[in-house]
Amino acid sequence: MERFLTEYIDRLRPEFTGIPEKTAHEIASVFLAFRFGLYRNAIHECTQAISLLPDSRAYNSLKKALSIVCANAQDLENAQFTANLSIAFSDDERQFIPILLPKDQIEDPGSLELDNALILIYSVALITSPEDEETMAEHRKFILRLLNGYKKALGIP
Repeated sequence: MERFLTEYIDRLRPEFTGIPEKTAHEIASVFLAFRFGLYRNAIHECTQAISLLPDSRAYNSLKKALSIVCANAQDLENAQFTANLSIAFSDDERQFIPILLPKDQIEDPGSLELDNALILIYSVALITSPEDEETMAEHRKFILRLLNGYKKALGIP
Protein backbone atom coordinates (compact mmCIF):
# COMPACT_ATOMS: atom_id res chain seq x y z
CA MET A 1 0.00 0.00 0.00
CA GLU A 2 3.03 2.23 0.40
CA ARG A 3 3.53 2.28 -3.37
CA PHE A 4 -0.18 2.89 -3.95
CA LEU A 5 -0.08 5.94 -1.63
CA THR A 6 3.13 7.30 -3.17
CA GLU A 7 1.71 6.96 -6.70
CA TYR A 8 -1.52 8.65 -5.60
CA ILE A 9 0.37 11.59 -4.06
CA ASP A 10 2.52 11.89 -7.19
CA ARG A 11 -0.64 11.91 -9.33
CA LEU A 12 -2.09 14.75 -7.25
CA ARG A 13 1.08 16.85 -7.09
CA PRO A 14 0.61 18.78 -10.39
CA GLU A 15 -3.05 19.50 -9.59
CA PHE A 16 -2.35 21.23 -6.28
CA THR A 17 0.42 23.69 -6.99
CA GLY A 18 0.20 27.30 -5.95
CA ILE A 19 -1.70 26.88 -2.69
CA PRO A 20 -0.48 29.64 -0.35
CA GLU A 21 1.33 28.40 2.77
CA LYS A 22 -1.37 29.77 5.09
CA THR A 23 -4.06 27.83 3.22
CA ALA A 24 -1.88 24.71 3.10
CA HIS A 25 -1.39 24.96 6.86
CA GLU A 26 -5.19 25.24 7.33
CA ILE A 27 -5.63 22.07 5.28
CA ALA A 28 -3.05 20.23 7.40
CA SER A 29 -4.76 21.54 10.55
CA VAL A 30 -8.08 20.04 9.41
CA PHE A 31 -6.51 16.60 9.13
CA LEU A 32 -4.71 16.86 12.46
CA ALA A 33 -7.70 18.26 14.38
CA PHE A 34 -9.99 15.50 13.07
CA ARG A 35 -7.37 12.82 13.66
CA PHE A 36 -6.96 13.88 17.30
CA GLY A 37 -10.70 14.13 17.93
CA LEU A 38 -10.70 17.92 18.19
CA TYR A 39 -13.92 18.10 16.21
CA ARG A 40 -14.85 21.70 17.03
CA ASN A 41 -11.40 22.79 15.80
CA ALA A 42 -11.77 20.60 12.70
CA ILE A 43 -15.10 22.28 11.88
CA HIS A 44 -13.54 25.74 12.21
CA GLU A 45 -10.45 24.77 10.16
CA CYS A 46 -12.62 23.24 7.41
CA THR A 47 -14.66 26.42 7.11
CA GLN A 48 -11.49 28.53 6.95
CA ALA A 49 -9.78 26.30 4.39
CA ILE A 50 -12.84 26.11 2.11
CA SER A 51 -13.13 29.90 2.07
CA LEU A 52 -9.47 30.25 1.01
CA LEU A 53 -9.54 27.83 -1.94
CA PRO A 54 -10.23 29.01 -5.49
CA ASP A 55 -12.61 27.19 -7.83
CA SER A 56 -11.19 24.55 -10.15
CA ARG A 57 -11.88 20.87 -10.70
CA ALA A 58 -9.09 19.77 -8.37
CA TYR A 59 -9.81 22.38 -5.72
CA ASN A 60 -13.53 21.60 -5.83
CA SER A 61 -12.73 17.98 -4.98
CA LEU A 62 -10.62 19.22 -2.06
CA LYS A 63 -13.46 21.50 -0.95
CA LYS A 64 -15.79 18.50 -1.07
CA ALA A 65 -13.33 16.47 1.02
CA LEU A 66 -13.20 19.29 3.56
CA SER A 67 -17.02 19.44 3.58
CA ILE A 68 -17.24 15.68 4.20
CA VAL A 69 -14.79 15.89 7.10
CA CYS A 70 -16.65 18.94 8.45
CA ALA A 71 -20.02 17.14 8.36
CA ASN A 72 -18.55 14.09 10.09
CA ALA A 73 -16.82 16.30 12.69
CA GLN A 74 -20.15 18.03 13.40
CA ASP A 75 -21.83 14.65 13.88
CA LEU A 76 -19.06 13.38 16.14
CA GLU A 77 -19.11 16.63 18.14
CA ASN A 78 -22.82 15.93 18.69
CA ALA A 79 -22.19 12.29 19.67
CA GLN A 80 -23.58 10.86 16.41
CA PHE A 81 -21.25 8.01 15.52
CA THR A 82 -22.54 6.96 12.10
CA ALA A 83 -20.60 8.22 9.09
CA ASN A 84 -22.42 11.15 7.48
CA LEU A 85 -23.92 10.27 4.07
CA SER A 86 -25.33 13.71 3.26
CA ILE A 87 -22.25 14.83 1.29
CA ALA A 88 -20.47 12.71 -1.31
CA PHE A 89 -17.95 13.17 -4.11
CA SER A 90 -19.49 13.80 -7.54
CA ASP A 91 -18.44 11.76 -10.55
CA ASP A 92 -16.23 14.65 -11.70
CA GLU A 93 -14.54 14.90 -8.29
CA ARG A 94 -13.87 11.16 -8.10
CA GLN A 95 -10.81 11.46 -10.35
CA PHE A 96 -9.02 13.06 -7.38
CA ILE A 97 -9.81 10.43 -4.75
CA PRO A 98 -7.69 7.36 -4.07
CA ILE A 99 -10.24 4.60 -3.56
CA LEU A 100 -12.59 3.98 -6.48
CA LEU A 101 -14.78 0.92 -6.06
CA PRO A 102 -17.76 -0.44 -8.00
CA LYS A 103 -21.01 0.19 -6.09
CA ASP A 104 -21.50 -3.52 -5.43
CA GLN A 105 -18.17 -3.66 -3.56
CA ILE A 106 -18.92 -0.76 -1.22
CA GLU A 107 -19.91 -2.12 2.17
CA ASP A 108 -20.10 1.21 4.04
CA PRO A 109 -20.53 4.23 1.72
CA GLY A 110 -20.21 6.81 4.52
CA SER A 111 -16.93 5.40 5.77
CA LEU A 112 -15.57 5.15 2.22
CA GLU A 113 -16.37 8.83 1.55
CA LEU A 114 -14.77 9.87 4.85
CA ASP A 115 -11.68 7.73 4.25
CA ASN A 116 -11.29 9.17 0.73
CA ALA A 117 -11.71 12.69 2.12
CA LEU A 118 -9.11 12.16 4.85
CA ILE A 119 -6.60 10.63 2.43
CA LEU A 120 -7.08 13.47 -0.08
CA ILE A 121 -6.70 16.12 2.63
CA TYR A 122 -3.63 14.38 4.05
CA SER A 123 -2.04 14.10 0.61
CA VAL A 124 -2.67 17.74 -0.33
CA ALA A 125 -1.30 18.89 3.03
CA LEU A 126 1.79 16.75 2.52
CA ILE A 127 2.31 18.19 -0.97
CA THR A 128 1.62 21.84 -0.18
CA SER A 129 2.59 22.58 3.43
CA PRO A 130 6.35 22.43 4.02
CA GLU A 131 5.69 23.72 7.55
CA ASP A 132 3.65 20.59 8.34
CA GLU A 133 5.58 18.02 6.28
CA GLU A 134 7.26 16.33 9.24
CA THR A 135 4.05 16.21 11.27
CA MET A 136 2.10 14.81 8.33
CA ALA A 137 4.79 12.17 7.73
CA GLU A 138 4.20 10.94 11.28
CA HIS A 139 0.62 10.07 10.29
CA ARG A 140 1.50 8.13 7.15
CA LYS A 141 0.94 4.79 8.93
CA PHE A 142 -2.60 5.87 9.80
CA ILE A 143 -3.28 6.60 6.12
CA LEU A 144 -1.72 3.29 5.11
CA ARG A 145 -4.01 1.49 7.60
CA LEU A 146 -7.03 3.21 6.03
CA LEU A 147 -5.90 2.11 2.58
CA ASN A 148 -5.15 -1.41 3.80
CA GLY A 149 -8.83 -1.83 4.62
CA TYR A 150 -9.57 -1.57 0.89
CA LYS A 151 -6.62 -3.60 -0.39
CA LYS A 152 -8.66 -6.66 -1.37
CA ALA A 153 -11.47 -4.63 -2.96
CA LEU A 154 -8.87 -2.69 -4.99
CA GLY A 155 -7.41 -5.99 -6.20
CA ILE A 156 -3.97 -5.30 -4.75
CA PRO A 157 -2.09 -8.46 -3.80
